[in-house]
Amino acid sequence: MTNSNLNNQMVSKVEGSTLVLERIFQAPRELVFKAFSEAEHLKRWWGPKGWTIPVCNVDFRPGGIWHYCMKCEDKNLGDFYGMEAWGKALYKEISVPEQVVYTDWFSDAEGNIAENMPETLVTLDFVELDGKTKLVNTAKYISPEALQTVLNMGMLQGMSETLDNLDIHLENMQKSS
Repeated sequence: MTNSNLNNQMVSKVEGSTLVLERIFQAPRELVFKAFSEAEHLKRWWGPKGWTIPVCNVDFRPGGIWHYCMKCEDKNLGDFYGMEAWGKALYKEISVPEQVVYTDWFSDAEGNIAENMPETLVTLDFVELDGKTKLVNTAKYISPEALQTVLNMGMLQGMSETLDNLDIHLENMQKSS
């Protein structure tokens, strides 16, 4: 792990039914925004370590849907190996390259929302910092208990690993451009 990564770990804060995650990336805001807005990029970094995105359909516009499958491909992850986790998001607001607002749900392969799991209103703010980008991910749940449900599932570790993957993907995007 490089020093720059040590300085750019995810910071999390829980306030009632809201979870705020922040991380700084050594990449321009437009590039970080692009990584969130295109399927070809999302399928390269979305999800925790050891998971892939075999299905990633993105209709990136207000009213559009993002439907995806995360699959555990790492045998070292024990009981998770072979597991699939489906998600669905409905984009509500998009301001390029400053902000994306969407509602996020657990779903099945057909896109049916899992009624027994909490829904999340997610606001992604992309803050320009002298050629770097501060990502502020604000996730609002219906109640502190709903937030606790996803925290108990390991969501903080999963998001931290997901943002580590994004950091590596952004480095690769910059090398190839």
